[in-house]
Amino acid sequence: MNVTVFGATGAIGSLTVAELLQRGHQVTAYARNPAKVPASWGDQVKVVIGEMSDAAAIDSAVAGADAVVSALGPSMDRKATGLPLVAGTAHILDAMRRHGVRRYIGHATPAILDPHEKPTPVTRLIRFLPRTFMRRAYDEITGMSDLVTRSDLDWTIVRFIAPKDTPKQPRVRAGFFGTDKLGFAVSRADVAAFTAAQVEDTTYIGRAPAISN
Repeated sequence: MNVTVFGATGAIGSLTVAELLQRGHQVTAYARNPAKVPASWGDQVKVVIGEMSDAAAIDSAVAGADAVVSALGPSMDRKATGLPLVAGTAHILDAMRRHGVRRYIGHATPAILDPHEKPTPVTRLIRFLPRTFMRRAYDEITGMSDLVTRSDLDWTIVRFIAPKDTPKQPRVRAGFFGTDKLGFAVSRADVAAFTAAQVEDTTYIGRAPAISN
């Protein structure tokens, strides 16, 4: 499949690109900074450079895709202002509709509930902390997710709490708070592998599974 990845040069995004390539997909990577594009990609990855405010560049990256992966996450810089990823996500969804692309896989935290979940002590905590101490980042992740979940696309949002720079682990738990046993930590490599797998897997369409090790 042809897969367009936003946030492709980030910690999880770059691992997701590698997973997609290993699975035999063709990848278009959207990146803000050309200096961050890994040399190892070579000619394997088509790269589109642009800001998240550049609707035309986003449109060109989505054109011809079978699926879109968003590994975008809000900046934790307290000096950051505005909600650029919310506006950028709107551009992505608009481009997907124009080009007839239905499959979308994104990332979030359990501050976002799955449509069939009820709040639990964990989801309340994960919602309370950023809303209290990192309000701009909280508004951005919830704003992005609201746009996606209210769309008519075949979306999946992969949620996780504490990503770590560790290798893939023997166990990856996926499920929903209140019904499944989930932990806090998860390796970024496992997030990337799970995300890449959703491109072809229809199990979680219209759902927001949480994963942990």
